[in-house]
Amino acid sequence: MESTRYLIVGGGMTGDAAVKGIRERDQDGSIVLVGAEPHPPYARPPLTKGLWAGKDEAKIWRGTEDAGAALRLGRRIVSLDLDRHVATDDRGDEYGWEKLLLATGGRPRTIPGTEGVVYFRTLDDYRAIRARMRDGASAVVIGGGFIGSELAASLATNGCRVTMVFPERGIASRVLPAELSAYVTDEYRRRGVEVLTEETVAAAGANWVTTGSGRTIEADTIVAGLGLEPETDLATAVGLEVDNGIVVDELGRTAGHDDVFAAGDVASFPVAALGRRFRVEHEDHAKSHGRAVGANMAGANVPYLHLPFFYSDMFDLGYEAVGEVDSRFETVESWEEPNRKGIVAYVDESRRPRGFLYWNVWDHVDLGRELISAGAPIQEAALV
Repeated sequence: MESTRYLIVGGGMTGDAAVKGIRERDQDGSIVLVGAEPHPPYARPPLTKGLWAGKDEAKIWRGTEDAGAALRLGRRIVSLDLDRHVATDDRGDEYGWEKLLLATGGRPRTIPGTEGVVYFRTLDDYRAIRARMRDGASAVVIGGGFIGSELAASLATNGCRVTMVFPERGIASRVLPAELSAYVTDEYRRRGVEVLTEETVAAAGANWVTTGSGRTIEADTIVAGLGLEPETDLATAVGLEVDNGIVVDELGRTAGHDDVFAAGDVASFPVAALGRRFRVEHEDHAKSHGRAVGANMAGANVPYLHLPFFYSDMFDLGYEAVGEVDSRFETVESWEEPNRKGIVAYVDESRRPRGFLYWNVWDHVDLGRELISAGAPIQEAALV
């Protein structure tokens, strides 16, 4: 059995950030990180953004091993014994630990009856799609949300013929106000992307899709970006509280276990500024929550009060967003140029801000955090 002070289950950005958070408080304690992928931790946003624009793949690596963590890659933890403080991987090897972090992230949502579709998540997925996507190749992208919209734009920018298929009325319609979503959808069509809205996928293979309306589309590759399901199987098996993620407190601890923590995509964490729990699947949270919880594992005992932000790039359109950005909320909007540059506040019934969308407007996220935390009713003039 390999014994360590800190065992991190999960080899993504959260696991890497936790290693660095531990090292801020504990320079000498042994750290073992077990990751299912064969690669050490790397940045995920470039998989749909920068790598398609020519960014050097060598720059995505997080350098986790430089912080003194022992990496056990290509392995998956399959069972936990919380009483014995022992974890077992899929090769039968055991790891004894003093503090445990579950940074297991999530698995891509899938559609039944779709054999051969690439459910886009990993570096190997990127490499596989990139190898097929010569100039003039064709692709069907299933999904019109965060991953689907970015990937479709990147493929089209690289000379691919792209068809998007999704059931919503417009691109990113769960986040963007209806008028803005419609504008973005039209912009994709102007860029040559065929966008099939309010359309489902009945079946698919490696090179074809049959839609719910009966149309069959052939393409060189079929790729889907449908979000994640939190990877909570280990937590459920040992009786940890799970509710759309592993439930943790403001320090990242699981209920009833001061030595078991969870962070990142898999964690359901309290957001004091908004008075509810969230589970967030974006880069800023993976890094900030991972680092904070890692530090708390090493004794920092500092509540996580950070309000995560996220961002996206879609052709020459882009945004930063913070808080609860949900198109079901009422909005207060201020546009310098309609649908091209402006600020959208998502507000509750008392016009208190729940979230902000900065559309082609940059470096305003901290102001948005302040306004959300203040909780005062907001007027259009406050957005400028």
